[in-house]
Amino acid sequence: MTEREAPDKIIVHGIQFYGFHGVPDEEQAVGHRYAVDLELSLDLSRAGESDSIADTVNYAHLARLVVEIGTTRRFRLLEALAEQIAAAVRERAAPQRVRVRVKKLLPPANGIIDYAAVEIVRSDGAKVR
Repeated sequence: MTEREAPDKIIVHGIQFYGFHGVPDEEQAVGHRYAVDLELSLDLSRAGESDSIADTVNYAHLARLVVEIGTTRRFRLLEALAEQIAAAVRERAAPQRVRVRVKKLLPPANGIIDYAAVEIVRSDGAKVR
C-alpha cells in the first residue's frame, strides 16, 4: 500500500458541548447536547521519530476549537456546523483529509433516538462523497 492509501490518523472521539442549533427557533432557544468526532489523515512519521508535540497536531487544541465553534455560533443545520468545524480544522491543522461527525444527542422526535448525526469528509479543499 502507498502512503496515500493508508495514511496515518489522529482521531478525537466524543467532544461534547451544549449548543443552540436547530431549525425551529425553539431548539435554538433551549439548546441541546452535541458530540463531535474528528478524524484527521496526515503524515505522523516526523512526530513518531521526534517525540515532540511541535511535530504533530495537538488534539486538545482541536477539541477546544470544536467546543468554541459549537458554543459561540448558531446554525440551523448540523451540516452547516460540521462544515464550519471541518474548515477550521483544515485551516489549523492542514490534514490531507478530515472527517467530521456531528451528533445531536437525544434530538426532539416522535420517539426516543440516541442521536441524529451528519458526517462529512473534506480533502484537498474538495468535498468527498
